[in-house]
Amino acid sequence: MTSQLLPAPPEQAPAGRPARRARGRSRGDGLAAVRYLAPAAVLLIGVLAYPIYQLVLISFYDYGQAEAAGTAPLLFIGTDNYSILLRNPQFWSVLVNTVGFAAVCVLGSLLVGTVLAVLASRVRAWARMLLFLAALGAWATPAMAGSYIWLFLFDADFGFVNELLTGLGLDGMAGHSWTFDTYSAFGLVALQVIWCSFPFVMVTMYAGIKAIPDDVVEAATLDGASWTRVATSVMLPMLRPLLMIATIQSIIWDFKVFTQIYVMTAGGGLAGRNLTLNVYAYQQAFAGAEYGQGAAIGVVMTLILLSITVLYVRSQRRHADV
Repeated sequence: MTSQLLPAPPEQAPAGRPARRARGRSRGDGLAAVRYLAPAAVLLIGVLAYPIYQLVLISFYDYGQAEAAGTAPLLFIGTDNYSILLRNPQFWSVLVNTVGFAAVCVLGSLLVGTVLAVLASRVRAWARMLLFLAALGAWATPAMAGSYIWLFLFDADFGFVNELLTGLGLDGMAGHSWTFDTYSAFGLVALQVIWCSFPFVMVTMYAGIKAIPDDVVEAATLDGASWTRVATSVMLPMLRPLLMIATIQSIIWDFKVFTQIYVMTAGGGLAGRNLTLNVYAYQQAFAGAEYGQGAAIGVVMTLILLSITVLYVRSQRRHADV
């Protein structure tokens, strides 16, 4: 009699049902992600994949002005364009120039952007707003317009910089040409690239600094750590994932700079002393009508940037897992 009054034990689901539900949900999420990404994938294939295919294809042919005009048949030469390119001392010199120039731009952008991000986190709201407006104004300036502005400021005859230095007593700077010497020309272009690139680093690092819990910084301060120690031992390790992403993104941008170099050095400087890979490819393909050589340089640059992009994607995945 008593046993009839007891509630029946709850019915237990089979052990494999939750796992099947989880697999079903993950499969459904994957299909939804595919549907959402499909339009972007189709656009990227049309905008990127086909031009890259054509670039690789042209690099295997002796493709000049006559072939482009259709007055001469195409001659398949395999990897000869790459062999000629890799045996050309100028290519290696331009590659060294590109790597060195990109390294200076990346380091300068990271240094200026990080310092200003720290400054923005420690000033009043109105000063921070002015700082961000000035930085975003530099970021929004078109590369062509920014290049001509910097050329005007550093003009040998009418530039504000030469007049300022001459007024400070440096008479040797009167009529000084900043774009004649190889290193000063590269330095001038690097300053312009840093000027329009540091806002990205600044905004990224400022967001990371504001995301650090105040309790962590206050605890380190109460333990007697100086501001320098707090920045290097507490904040920097927490900002390392963002710093890695900003670094790799800056490398990708600065490695393929074209407009600033071409405009500010008049196409690569005297005797090609200020060439980078992008400008070198343009000269070979369009100025020299060696489209196969220009395509080979483009393929080499694409492979280098793809390897950097792999590092960028891996760093993003690590950051997402943190």
